Amino acid sequence: MSSKRERTRKRRDAEEKPGVSGTSRHRQVSGSPADSASEESRSLAEGPSISIILAAGQGTRMKSSVAKVLHELAGRPLIHYVVECAMEADLRRNVVVIGFQKQKVREALKDYPVQFVEQDQQNGTGHAVQLALGQVAEREGAVVVLSGDSPFLRPSTLRAFMLEHVSSGCDCTVLTAVVPEPDSYGRIVRDVSGRMVAIREEGDCSEDQKRIREVNSGMYCFKLPALLSCVGLLSDENVQRELYLTDVVRIMHSRGMRLGTYTAPDWREILGINTVEQLRQGEQILKELSGGR
Repeated sequence: MSSKRERTRKRRDAEEKPGVSGTSRHRQVSGSPADSASEESRSLAEGPSISIILAAGQGTRMKSSVAKVLHELAGRPLIHYVVECAMEADLRRNVVVIGFQKQKVREALKDYPVQFVEQDQQNGTGHAVQLALGQVAEREGAVVVLSGDSPFLRPSTLRAFMLEHVSSGCDCTVLTAVVPEPDSYGRIVRDVSGRMVAIREEGDCSEDQKRIREVNSGMYCFKLPALLSCVGLLSDENVQRELYLTDVVRIMHSRGMRLGTYTAPDWREILGINTVEQLRQGEQILKELSGGR
């Protein structure tokens, strides 16, 4: 346990240093620093206390028999970084959706106070969230959905993301990033007033939309009542015959619910690990973002 405390201390020390430049949306708070800190504490106390961490996939592009979230970055499984980020952001209950090599994922997380939900058939991210919500007794409050293969997200960014969700009053807040090469990412489509109206996948984008560099991270904050009212409406009428969590955003927009975004201060925080090459590159990114953690 001492090693975990040491990693936590190093990460928090690193986060106090100036970060790499990027595009970020910051919440402005009036008053003294003490007032601001107090207001932030109150807002976060009212915010999400539950995370759903998606960790069921095989990760076929890794060309490996090992579950994607179990691949090691700097000597530790990817899933460790995500669970620790959630815990350090004061998410008190963390539900991990497992599937491929589920027993090995359980073993990798045996020292962490997490709850497991099994997704034996990988029918998409929307299906995974449906299963996880079946184990959540709460019907009020908020929930954060995180990706088990995204090890670079910093606790400070996760806290700011949750704070933005609470302070904005949105039914759904999407964590976004402005990336240099948006290919393969879902684009954030906004109306003339700047409000997000859709997440458009690469194959469905017009030529103009393909030039959008703000992309979806695949991580979200939801008001629980809003999510519960929409997630059951998902359809698998698509090429992959899967339930996509991004369709919840479309459903919410069609119902007139409030949608918002928070842009990560460094675009690399949203990166997932999908290939062996990305895993190799990840060690340097990890060092630059968090001092090696």
